[in-house]
Amino acid sequence: MKSKSKSNLIRSIALHGLLAPLALIWLFPLWMMFIFSTMPDYGIFSPDIVMVPSTSFFDNVRNLQADTNFLGAMTISIGVAVIYTFLSVLLTSMAGWALARYQFAGRSGVIAIILGTITLPYSVVVIPQFIMVARDFGLGNTWVALIVPPLFNSLGVLFMRQAFSMMPGELFDAARVEGVKEWQIFLRIALPLARPTMAALAIILFLASWNNYLWPLLINSRPGMMTAPVALGTLIGLTRVSWGGIMAGAVMLTAPILIVFVLLQRHFIAGIAAGAIK
Repeated sequence: MKSKSKSNLIRSIALHGLLAPLALIWLFPLWMMFIFSTMPDYGIFSPDIVMVPSTSFFDNVRNLQADTNFLGAMTISIGVAVIYTFLSVLLTSMAGWALARYQFAGRSGVIAIILGTITLPYSVVVIPQFIMVARDFGLGNTWVALIVPPLFNSLGVLFMRQAFSMMPGELFDAARVEGVKEWQIFLRIALPLARPTMAALAIILFLASWNNYLWPLLINSRPGMMTAPVALGTLIGLTRVSWGGIMAGAVMLTAPILIVFVLLQRHFIAGIAAGAIK
């Protein structure tokens, strides 16, 4: 037992010794982004190597707010990301449940089509989608245009289908024998069991919506409807680039993602692991 314990300790030390430098390599760009956000524009391009924070962060934030109303854009991004994540998780869960637990004509074809859509690059559909939403429906510069078009996520449907397929069918059959209705089985039994997978999917969808740049840039032309990534992009002008403001905005954009992941990392890891094992 002592020999086995000592072997595990050596293996753990070796693993941490390998992973620690890799973690530092990953964290170094984030640290430098924070350092640059605390420096004035002229200091960012200084030949001196600076590894400690300076004192200009709040000046950069004030300039960023004056140039772009970044706090308003952050509010829009948070609202869009939260609503989109909730609706998309619900929609993909319903679709995944139907594909996993119901037998109907064309089921295999639907799954094949969903798989096929994953291979399509977004650039193929973005222009027809823009024409349909902005011209035909007249929904440009609205929250509906920001949230609804990307709602159906093929990866999310397959993700949830896999989660529901792994659940024992006898559990749901027993509920039906007891007279439980189908929507109650879905809401009160299936969804609680799929909570880790839903948490992992929610993080992925929130991140996708939070970082989405192309679609909000196309569908919104009013400054008051800009999301945070689009507002940050306006700082890159033809004659002037506010690098300090860009770095401060990048820090403010990164912080919510890190917070969401830290709070839900246990569920995220459990969901990914559950989806990989059947």
